[in-house]
Amino acid sequence: MKLQPWEFIERKGREAIAMLTAYTCPVARALERAGIPVILVGDTVGMVEMGFDSTRQVTLEHMEYHIGAVRRGAPDTHIVGDLPYRTDRDPDTALASARRLVAAGADSVKLEGDKYQVIRHLVGNGIPVCGHTGLLPQTAKGFAKVGRGEAEAQRIREEAKGIEEAGAFMMVMEHIPYELAGVITGERAIPTIGIGAGPECDGQVLVINDALGLGDYWPPFSKQYAHASDTILKVARDFAGEVASRAFPDNIIRMTGTGHQ
Repeated sequence: MKLQPWEFIERKGREAIAMLTAYTCPVARALERAGIPVILVGDTVGMVEMGFDSTRQVTLEHMEYHIGAVRRGAPDTHIVGDLPYRTDRDPDTALASARRLVAAGADSVKLEGDKYQVIRHLVGNGIPVCGHTGLLPQTAKGFAKVGRGEAEAQRIREEAKGIEEAGAFMMVMEHIPYELAGVITGERAIPTIGIGAGPECDGQVLVINDALGLGDYWPPFSKQYAHASDTILKVARDFAGEVASRAFPDNIIRMTGTGHQ
């Protein structure tokens, strides 16, 4: 059964929240069957699926396409849709963008940073918001851990406070020191979802390609539960070998008894 924003808040401190990204219908279907309570259709799709070198090249049209595919695969799971770069640059633009993602199938939207007015405007117009602090991929110049210095740590704490007070129901914290993530989790009344932020967050999120081992690079804070790229390589080589030897499709015809007479 699809969880509502208030139900995620109720889980804070009681039940850890598992979040995975998805970009396609078959993957979303598998995540729903596994009982993953929230799927993020992230703008990471640009880098892990589309070959872009940053998330800034992702458009609303891209997000609508992938959110629609994920919704068809997971009709009973809460879907968070990322607002792409600059589509949340002011409250009115953000509302128009968010409405498009909701129409495509999202239950809530995620946006990066200290856009408190935007969050208030979206929530005031009935669109639940998941915030995002720490490393902000849409505007970051690199992917180094942030919040190590005292001043930067304090800024992230204040940003987390502002995101909650603006009305967000949940917040992603990316690539910050574990101790800082623990402090923020204790200070805030909404769930914190960590990615490279340590074990004291209220939940954890992984990019599905990282979890599957699909690709050729994975962040150091991710974990590979499988190595799908190796499987694809083996399948492709086996198929090519059978085609070259003419074993395929002859072996299928013999097994099924089908084929032209």
